[in-house]
Parts: sequence; C-alpha cells; structure tokens
Amino acid sequence: MFAKEGLEGVVAARTGLSLIDGEKGRLSYRGYSIHELAEHSSFEEVVHLLWYGELPTRAQLDQTRRDLSSQRGLHADAVEILRRFARDASPMDMMRTVVSALAIHDPDVHESTRESNLRKGIRLTAQLPTIVTAHERLRKGKDPIPPDPGLDHCANYLYMLHGRKPEALSARALDVAMILQMDHGLNASTFAARVTAGTLADLHAAVTSAIGTLKGPLHGGANHDVMVMLRTIGEVDRAAEFVRMELLQKKKIPGFGHRVYRTMDPRAPILRSLAERLGKQMGQEKWFQISVVIEKTCKELKNLNPNVDFYAASVYYLLGFEMDLFTPIFACSRAPGWIAHVIEQHTDNRLIRPLEEYIGPPERPYVPIDKRA
Repeated sequence: MFAKEGLEGVVAARTGLSLIDGEKGRLSYRGYSIHELAEHSSFEEVVHLLWYGELPTRAQLDQTRRDLSSQRGLHADAVEILRRFARDASPMDMMRTVVSALAIHDPDVHESTRESNLRKGIRLTAQLPTIVTAHERLRKGKDPIPPDPGLDHCANYLYMLHGRKPEALSARALDVAMILQMDHGLNASTFAARVTAGTLADLHAAVTSAIGTLKGPLHGGANHDVMVMLRTIGEVDRAAEFVRMELLQKKKIPGFGHRVYRTMDPRAPILRSLAERLGKQMGQEKWFQISVVIEKTCKELKNLNPNVDFYAASVYYLLGFEMDLFTPIFACSRAPGWIAHVIEQHTDNRLIRPLEEYIGPPERPYVPIDKRA
C-alpha cells in the first residue's frame, strides 16, 4: 500500500456539479459549457443551476434574486466583531471568523436537511459580500454601506464597496468572473468542505473549513501574486525581460500552469477579454498590455498557459478591489459551489476516511526515562 502524494489522480468522490476535461481544456456546470454560461447567464442563475440541477424559469430566477437580496444583512453581533477587529484581522481571517459567528444565530444551524441547507446557503451566499465590504470600509475608517435591494448580487457587491452604483460593464465583469470561479471539481477547499460535511457537521462549519483552506497561498493566493508581479513590472517594455529572468532563476510565474489542465484553462480567455474591455473603458490598458506580453513570453519560452487567476487579477484590480481582497472575492464566488457540494455529500453520505502509508520506525520496546541516551 503506497500513498499518492497530494492524492494526485485519486478519484475521491462522485459529483454531478462540474465536469473538467483537463486534456481538452473544457469546463461545464451541470452539462452547460462555461463559455455559454459566461456569455448568457448571471450569478443568480448559475447558483440556481448548481443547487437545483436545472436552469431556472423566469419566475424561479426572480425568486432567487429576491431571496438573495433579502438576506444580505448581518446580525448585530457579527457587525460588532467586524468593528472590533477591523484594523487587526486580514480579510480572510475576518470572513472565516464572521461566518463561524453567524452560525450561532442561524435558525437552521443544527438542521442538515436539503431544505435547511438551501435556506442557509441563500443566507451565506448573500452575506459574504457584506462581510468583505463592511470590513474593507471599517479598516479604512469608513462606515459600511447598507445593501441595495434593488441591485443584483454583483452590482450590489460593488455598490457596497464604493458607495456608488457601478457601470454596466463593471457589474457584468464581476458577474462573469464570479460565475467562472463558482465550482471547479474537488479542489482543496471544496474537498475540505465535503470532508467536514461528511461528518454531518453543519453547513457553516463546512464553509468555515473551506474558507480556512482557501486562505492558503497554494490554493487561493495566486491572483494576489499576479497583481504584485504586474505592479512590480510596471511598464510594458519591462515585461518580457522580467519573465526571462524569473524563469532563468527557476522561479514560478504566478497565474501559469494548472494541476488539472494540460492545455489552456478555458476560463482564462474569457477573463482576458474582460480585462481588455475594462482597461479600455477605464483608461488603464497598461495592466492588460503587460499581461499579454507575459503570456506570450511564457508560451514561447516554456509552453506555459495562463490559468483563471492570471487575468482575474487585472479584472479585480480594475474594479477597485484592494489586492488582499482578491482571495475573499474567490471565496464569495466559490461559496455557492461549496454549498452545492455539501448538499450533494449529504444526499448519499459516507464519512470520508482515507488510509495512510506509515513511514515511521518499526514497533520497538518502551525505554524507561533513566535509561534513555
């Protein structure tokens, strides 16, 4: 019996949520191509698709929008936590802590039926952007902006961050970016959520586990590192040489390569287009232009392809998010996927308990303390 490092290549669950074809570079949710969903769908519609298995009717979509918009507020105790630790806690630490605290007051916290998980899922999905934006404003000495029930999920997210209703392209860009990151198979945070759900812990516990896992830089931090790189380069004519020097020193270029895809990540070209359009509209084309040179150089020198994080960094930055908010956006995007996986895990649950390969010393006799070297 031998361990597979990182469980690479091990099939650990069955799912009907997303299908990844790493060889052909394809991704679909519930049978629908990510390209079609990004072009035609909305955040709320894809939430319904993942949770219920089918695209919603107009009436169902309207209901999902109403449900989400009505649940954006936070309990007073959660707001007090945000105010108390605003200047000391990182955005991901704050999100993890407040989600755990929200469980205390959730009326369904101890119920794990499909119906109760859907109710909790609506509340958590709606509340996460409120947590992120309230913390961001409080740590800058500003008051949080109450949600606007008249705005869709992503437009409201930007409104609570900036205090003004976003341009149509900005709202749509965030909508598409969040759709693209809503689910992606058994990634580390989703696996953590399913392991927690497999013990029959509550939904808030599973989402808290997922947030804690996403905080790790090997999972959720790549888009932040991409933007650090872009700002370090600073000018288009420095990009190619920067990449050459990094590769010469055997350093990794953030936002390139993927554990599953052997070709282009299908989400990357969609985000590339968004980054270009946003840059032109805002008069900040530099970040896109630098990114294009980096992509071209990585392809020429090492045959490397960008992943979802590479152009997402420019999109988030152009939308006005601070760099340490990039991973929280990822969490807000992935939360409906985590919730769908928890519901799926509970549908036919079995405790997830893999084996291990022991590599320690063989059995040996106990040595009294006065006889030890």
